[in-house]
Amino acid sequence: MELPTPQDLRERRTTLELTQSELADAADVSQPLIARIEGGDVDPRLSTLRRIVNALQEAEGEVVRATDLMNETVISVAPDDAVREAVDLMEGEAYSQLPVLQNGVPVGSISQGDVVHAGENVGDHPVSEVMSESFPTVATSATVDEARNLLDHYKAVMVTEGGETVGILTEADIAAHLS
Repeated sequence: MELPTPQDLRERRTTLELTQSELADAADVSQPLIARIEGGDVDPRLSTLRRIVNALQEAEGEVVRATDLMNETVISVAPDDAVREAVDLMEGEAYSQLPVLQNGVPVGSISQGDVVHAGENVGDHPVSEVMSESFPTVATSATVDEARNLLDHYKAVMVTEGGETVGILTEADIAAHLS
């Protein structure tokens, strides 16, 4: 990923016929900061640069949000479900891992590998005894780029709204969008 230069930012802003004030409002930063960044007087923090680039993409109509690509049907298990039920569900759905949700809130994940590493005779044990950490979460307003960065390190990303799961994103969803 190549970061835009101050000149790149200024050119994109002027091409979109945005004033520095309009861009500042859209990015939730001050107009003097936009002027100083474009002038090369200050190096913005990455989070600030991301907000400015996202505001420019919004103005261009390019931004795809997590809510646009997520699967609203989330196949999951609960922490109290038996491991056997999780395995049956994974086999039935042809998934290698599932999120573990408790009252709609992500609390972990379980994979075929977790079950194998748990040893023999764990079928009647609760999922909570063999599950791994939860998949990371993003808000429905998260950009696809933000989700894609997480998918470089995790098998899935949970999409939440108000702390409750409303969807799931995987690499397959991103690939389907790109194709």
